[in-house]
Amino acid sequence: MKVTCGTDIIEINRIKKTIEENEEEFKNKIYTKEEIKYCESKNNVKYQHYAVRFAAKEAIFKAISNSLKDKFSVSWKDAEIINDENGRPHVHFINKKIENLESIEISMSHCKEYAVASVIAIWDN
Repeated sequence: MKVTCGTDIIEINRIKKTIEENEEEFKNKIYTKEEIKYCESKNNVKYQHYAVRFAAKEAIFKAISNSLKDKFSVSWKDAEIINDENGRPHVHFINKKIENLESIEISMSHCKEYAVASVIAIWDN
């Protein structure tokens, strides 16, 4: 068994500015339809939710990239962050099987200015 981790932090205003300047292009490149639907439902704090999902995707890539044969084989939208009925986030890989990945855990948080995410990946190899 091997354990890897990834962490990312981002300024929420950076994501807000990018979305305001390139809304459809940016959203459609980074987020799945379900993630967009979830973030948009948050109204006044939607940019915090977009930012924390961006940080989460960066943290996921950091946690799994050393184990990928082709570093570019995972795109932004291959990893979807969905919340369970209790609000706990989970990583769901869409149409992608990450070889030897046994499980992946994620923790995300945000405040007024920053969003942060940490990922732990457990490998069976």
